Amino acid sequence: MNEVIDLKVLDDYQIWIRFKDGIEKIINIQKFLGKGISKELLEYENFKKVTIEPGGGIAWYNGFDFCPNYLKEL
Repeated sequence: MNEVIDLKVLDDYQIWIRFKDGIEKIINIQKFLGKGISKELLEYENFKKVTIEPGGGIAWYNGFDFCPNYLKEL
C-alpha cells in the first residue's frame, strides 16, 4: 500500500514527498488549484498548510486532499 511518510513544501506550488517504500517525488499541485475549495489554496500561505493524513495521503485544513495512490501515479 502506498503511504506518504514525509513532505516538504517547495516553491511554485510544488511538494516533495517520500513514500513508505522510499520513493521520492516532486509534484506540482498548481494545476489542481483554482476551483471550489481549492481556490483558497492559491494564496501561498494557505497552500503551505499541507499535512500528511493518517491514511498516508496529503490534505489541507479545508478538506482538499490527495490519496497516496493517486500521488504515486503522478
